[in-house]
Order: sequence, then C-alpha cells, then structure tokens
Amino acid sequence: MTFIWVTCAVEEHVAVRMIALDNLRKLSPLPLRPSWIPENIAFELVVLACVAVALTIILGAMLLRIRDLGEMNAELQRTRELAAAREHERDLAQQELLRKLEEERELAKQKMQFEAQLSEYEKYASLAQLALGAAHEINNPLLGILSHLELELNEATDNERRSEIDQCIEGTKRISSAVRGLLNYARPGPLMITKISLERLVVETINFLQHQPMFRGIVLQKQIARDVPQISADANQLSQVMMNLLLNAAQAMPEGGTITISSAKVKFEESIDITVTDTGCGIPADILPHVFEPFFTTKRGKGTGLGLSISQAYIRSHGGDIRVESIPGQGTTVRMTLPIRQEQHVSDTGEVVA
Repeated sequence: MTFIWVTCAVEEHVAVRMIALDNLRKLSPLPLRPSWIPENIAFELVVLACVAVALTIILGAMLLRIRDLGEMNAELQRTRELAAAREHERDLAQQELLRKLEEERELAKQKMQFEAQLSEYEKYASLAQLALGAAHEINNPLLGILSHLELELNEATDNERRSEIDQCIEGTKRISSAVRGLLNYARPGPLMITKISLERLVVETINFLQHQPMFRGIVLQKQIARDVPQISADANQLSQVMMNLLLNAAQAMPEGGTITISSAKVKFEESIDITVTDTGCGIPADILPHVFEPFFTTKRGKGTGLGLSISQAYIRSHGGDIRVESIPGQGTTVRMTLPIRQEQHVSDTGEVVA
C-alpha cells in the first residue's frame, strides 16, 4: 500500500514538472534550455535563476535600506547635537536672565538704601541748621545767666537759697552741655589727623575714668591685639567717642559689672575693629534702631541723647562705621570699624590737614 502511495506521488510530481515546462515553452520565445542541458534538470535551473534574481533584488533592497538607515542615524545624531546645543543656549540664557534679575534686585535694594540714607541726611542737615541757629541764640545769654548765678551763689548766706542757686547752676550747665553737643553734632571741627597708638589711647581713657564715682564696682579690661598697627585719626574726636561709650556702659551697670575694650585688625582689609562690651542691662529690641537718633535717650534727666549721635558723626567723618548689638539682660556691644590710613582732609579755611 505504501509503495502504491509513493509511486503516485512521484508520478504526480513528474506530471507537475512537465506541465510547468510546457507553460514556460509557450510563454518564452527563447529556448528554455540548451541542447546540452538534460531536460530533467531544466526546471531546477530556471527556479534557481529566479531565486538568484530574487535574492539579488532583496540584497539590493537591503543595502539601500542599510544606507537609508545610516543616513537616518546621521540625521538623528545631528538633530540630537542641535537639540543639545539649543538646550545649552537656553540654559545660558536662563542663567543670564537670573543674573540680570539678581543684579536688578540688588540695584533696587541699594537704591532704597541710598534713598533712606539721603532722607536721613536731609533730616540731619535740616536739624543741623536749626541747631546752629538755636545754639548761637541760646549760648550767649546762657553765659550771662551762669555768671550771674555764680555771683549770687558767692553772696548768698542762707543754705536754702544756696541750694536753690546750685540747682539753677546745674540746670544751666546742662543746657550749656546740650548746646555744646548740638554744635559738635551740627558742625564738627576739621579733622586733625595724626598717628595714634590705639592701646595708648585706651589706657589714657581708662586712667581718666576709672577713679570717677560712676565707675566704682566696675572692672575695666582691655584686650588689644599685638598686631594692631597705629592708625591715622583725630585723637580728640576718637578719645571723645571712647569716653562716650564707656560712660554709656557704666550707666547701664549701676550695680557694677565688667567693661571690655578690645581691638583687632580686620583680615584682608586695611581697617581695624574696636569693640566696647559691657555686662549691663542691655537695650530692648524696639529701642535699638533709635539709639543713634539725636536727642533720643532712655535716661530721663541724666542725658541729652547726643552721645551716640556725635560718636556716629565722628566715626563716619573718619570713613568708618559704628554698630550696636545688644541682648536685654546680658549686655551691649558697640563695634567700630576704622580705616588704618586716612585720605587728606581739607579744613573749612581751605588748609589741607593730613
């Protein structure tokens, strides 16, 4: 049975081959096989030729596809590089925009500070003109009153009357001190610049004040660094500033305490820091911003409120700065920054003072 099935399959295959050859002979005007090619293999050769042609076409198509893919990859790479360049340019533009915004913000901040300083200077200039006029109008008659009271005191024999005259003289001297402070604040004298040893200035100020009744129970300490050089400054003004700060510190410690004066050279700058630190009652946070305002004082009946204002004016006239830091109940620190060298200053008479 199997033999019969195989024989049928072979005969069917041969028949199919003969029909295909007949069809090729009818379609092609050329002979499908030369005389030297056996007829039984002509069909296989034709099929192989067709397969070869098909493979050639497929290979050509694949080569074209590979070339197209290479061009697409190159184009994709160029697109990626262009996108990366555009992204880098965008990042640079954003950074430049942020930098300009930061600069504008800083400029706006500086403008506000300058406007605030200008407003403050204008206010102080008006106050200075008023102070000069008032000082001249008050000072001359005040000297006459004081002289008359001193004569009255010398002639008085009654203790009660002498006590009243003493109170009047004390009040007159307070007025005179306030007027003198106004004059110093409104029209400070020209700077007389000399070389100053800061340690010597501090020692002289401490020696002058430590025997005063106000400084009983107060320890005065100095901590001047060895590398602090001599500075160019007006010795009288700087001494007055130091004395004002020490007096303020002593008044903040009625029960005693410690006042420390220290100084050191500012790193990488041609300036020095001078600090006066006390262990007193401190300054409340709501009062601290007003301590440099003229006539602002919390010591009712004991001060004019011009000490720190005059000190600030003197320090600024030297091209320096003064700041106050305080914690209520722990103490106060006044920090001054002064340049080591001063530029030449011109006095009111046109004389160069160096």
